[in-house]
Amino acid sequence: MWRVVVLRKLQLLTLILFVGLSSFVLADQITLKNGDRLTGTVVKSDGKTLVLHTDAMGDVTVKYTEVQEIKTEQELHVSTKDGKTVVGPVTTSDGKIEIATKTSGTVEAAKEDVTVIRNDAEQAAFEKAQKPLRFTQGWAGGANVGFSVARGNSETENLALAFNAARTTKKDKFSLYATSIDTKNDLATPTTVANIETGGLRYERNVIPKLFVFGAADFMSNALQFLDLRSVYTGGFGWHAIKTDATQLNVLGGINYTHETYSNGMLVTGTTNVYQSYGVTNRFAAASFEELTQKLGKSTVITQNGGFFPNLQQTGQYRATFNLGTVTKISKWLGWQNQFGNIYVSNPPEGTKRDDVLLTTGLNISFTH
Repeated sequence: MWRVVVLRKLQLLTLILFVGLSSFVLADQITLKNGDRLTGTVVKSDGKTLVLHTDAMGDVTVKYTEVQEIKTEQELHVSTKDGKTVVGPVTTSDGKIEIATKTSGTVEAAKEDVTVIRNDAEQAAFEKAQKPLRFTQGWAGGANVGFSVARGNSETENLALAFNAARTTKKDKFSLYATSIDTKNDLATPTTVANIETGGLRYERNVIPKLFVFGAADFMSNALQFLDLRSVYTGGFGWHAIKTDATQLNVLGGINYTHETYSNGMLVTGTTNVYQSYGVTNRFAAASFEELTQKLGKSTVITQNGGFFPNLQQTGQYRATFNLGTVTKISKWLGWQNQFGNIYVSNPPEGTKRDDVLLTTGLNISFTH
């Protein structure tokens, strides 16, 4: 009996040692110039930095120039300045990178001549990105839903909906958005507290890495300000002032044509509120605005944009907008969103206010296609 127990213990110990040694053998290792050694999985390098995935610290990014040695068990895709790409496990010797290919034997390259290093997953993602996408592919975005009800001393219902989607490639970007806020008070005489709808689209095309051209169309209605429809058609240039994985700051400027129609606020008598006639129609041009996207860690994204639209035909009249929003991920597809917005009009219809301040909160359902 004791022999069986000892045999089982030896088998278990052998299995543990085998798994441990296998994990050690299959790990990649980089050695820095200061003597530090890091063990994990080489993910990618762009010739400026190198990303190593570790179990303890996640993705670790180091300066490529500080890397003294690389040794991998996995095959890497290595590209050099002459445009060649070879595949195989990587080692370094005498300041040179050696790739043990299956077909051409060992290929050497000077460390400074290596422009790109990718593992299989990164290479597959890169190759997929190079393939032309159909217009229905490559979309990502989300839908925001917020709803509240109050009963007792007040009887109100509030529904806030929003949708945004963007399709981004290396050459261009196409964006769609729509929002709707509807708040009613049913106490005594039914009253509309808020009824604002917006929507629009924008197309951007890169001219050079930092410069792009864009065209946009935006639409808005606001019942309490007697705004039946505001249509804004914009075209101009944009500048990627900051463009990193964590932060994007775009400065845009151009010319827009704005056509807006206000009702006169007079209602036809009856059971439904219907505006009798249109009161004021404005047309003017010019625009300048900026937008900022900032990622805070892996879970929260902050977006901000603002605009200033002076009337070139009637000096002193203008419109200004500001929006600030956050989305915090709860799961892969679900998040919590908060949105603040302010719309200022210098010459609203008589009896209405210049400012409309909007604050919504609710769930964000994200999608990719």
